Amino acid sequence: MSSTAIRPAAEIGATPSGPLAQRQAPLPDPGAVARIASDDEALAAAHRLADLFRADAAGRDREHRLPWEEIDHYSASGLGGMTVPRSHGGADVSHVTLAEVFRILSAADPALGQIPQNQFGVLGVVRQIGTASQKQRIYEAVLAGQRLGNAGPERGTATVLHQTTRLQETGGGLRLDGKRFYSTGALFAHWIPSRALDSEGRAVLVLVERGAAGVTVIDDWTSFGQRTTASGSVEFSGVRVDPDNVLPVWQMATQPGLTGPVSQLIQAAIDAGIAQAAIDDMLAFVRERARPWVDSGLTDATDDPYLIQAVGRLQVDLHAANAVLREAGALVDTLAAAPVTAASSARASVAVAEAKILTTEIALEAAEKLFELAGSSATRAAHNLDRHWRNARTHTLHDPVRWKYHALGNYALNGVFPKRHQWN
Repeated sequence: MSSTAIRPAAEIGATPSGPLAQRQAPLPDPGAVARIASDDEALAAAHRLADLFRADAAGRDREHRLPWEEIDHYSASGLGGMTVPRSHGGADVSHVTLAEVFRILSAADPALGQIPQNQFGVLGVVRQIGTASQKQRIYEAVLAGQRLGNAGPERGTATVLHQTTRLQETGGGLRLDGKRFYSTGALFAHWIPSRALDSEGRAVLVLVERGAAGVTVIDDWTSFGQRTTASGSVEFSGVRVDPDNVLPVWQMATQPGLTGPVSQLIQAAIDAGIAQAAIDDMLAFVRERARPWVDSGLTDATDDPYLIQAVGRLQVDLHAANAVLREAGALVDTLAAAPVTAASSARASVAVAEAKILTTEIALEAAEKLFELAGSSATRAAHNLDRHWRNARTHTLHDPVRWKYHALGNYALNGVFPKRHQWN
């Protein structure tokens, strides 16, 4: 990737509260970006960032304040390059560690857990089908702190896999045209990857500079949850594309891989973090503010036997979800150490589906139980504890759990491998 500076931002797009001057991130100073060298260093960096992110998470959510400063701290930590192969200067951390990093960050602020997630999906594609030149340039960029965003699925198509975005050859070279949504991370990115169809109708992944002519990022994300991910629209209008920034993802349709399971592992980790945050805030509220029920005869809510039982149930479910998440990551590590086959890819998808089911269910359960156990005073807007349910409900809709159960049952009963895509 070039080191061309990102052009100054224009005032584009609008939010419900009025026009928003769209900032664009300057390229970071590579000398100020830490170089993660091991799994332990990655986990330590995640814990340091979590302490920083947690401090004003509720305020950012309440005020829809985008976390520009926080995402810059994330880039400076070096975590963006933690999966880069050692042969290219990265730590190549385990998938167990990758999931744990996202769980830690998301327990502090799930928006800041979600914003960088797509970068690791792109890096997985680069690892599987990138050329030597592409690997060298892209790995070098992310190790220098540059962020890869995402131009997500289109709206209005039959399914999320259908698309009208096109990469076409013109007299002036390759040009990209289309409009995308669910573009988590694009607003904060230095490079925006997008799926498109080439002139032969094949799926490709195109990387364009955030500040390139014809690229418009619009902060029109108005979901009630994950409010500060800026997961809105990206428009491409005749954007010039370097042919070496095109990855032929159509080749992956016939090549078994682990990019889908790894993507889902990160999603599951984010949900596990949301669950942890909801339970932590519930425990603190019950200890510090909750009153015992009038019929209990107790002086402290913490002595309520029914409340204690409910907390115990939540702890069991959270522990089970985290254990299966870690187990799934360990299996992916084992399978990644050998050539990936259709059977091993399916095993990874099934294992991660189990984790995704449990993390989804505990995130929703914990966010709901928070209010039942903490009591009516916990619903006051000043506490903003409803953000946990809003975040859980929004993020867990990325891929329906009912289809995870279907994939597991069909695999166990009929030996049917899950379809290979980023949601499996």
